[in-house]
Amino acid sequence: MKKKILLFSVVGLLVACSDEPATSADPQNKTAVVRNMDFAKISRGGKLFQQNCAICHGRQAEGAPNWQQMDDSGKFPPPPLNGSAHAWHHPKIVLVNTIKNGTAKSGGNMPAWKDKLSEEQINDIIIWFQSKWSDEIYSAWYLADQGFR
Repeated sequence: MKKKILLFSVVGLLVACSDEPATSADPQNKTAVVRNMDFAKISRGGKLFQQNCAICHGRQAEGAPNWQQMDDSGKFPPPPLNGSAHAWHHPKIVLVNTIKNGTAKSGGNMPAWKDKLSEEQINDIIIWFQSKWSDEIYSAWYLADQGFR
């Protein structure tokens, strides 16, 4: 995995403002990932995250302590969403569906948010925690997400 991340970082990353992340090819056929840095969405997402998610996932999306170890109930605590855990391994559709539907059906503790948060609010939350990801992590996620579609 480290080799993949290194490969994506060698490609050269661009940071720009846009509504949707996109790729653009440079003259040498390398792919550069353009990050969604819409600060209004990041700001809204941060406020929504603090109001709804931080109590479990931490104020900076750092996750619960010992999140990789099952608790006494046989469940895993909330993982980090800041790029230091596995959230970036999941395509956007999985991230959205997890927030909408929670994790109760798969044995987790996360509640469903579909009746409290709109699609736009869920997307803003995702954009906020993705803003905490390194360029290498975001690039790896984005390119894999594009391949998932």
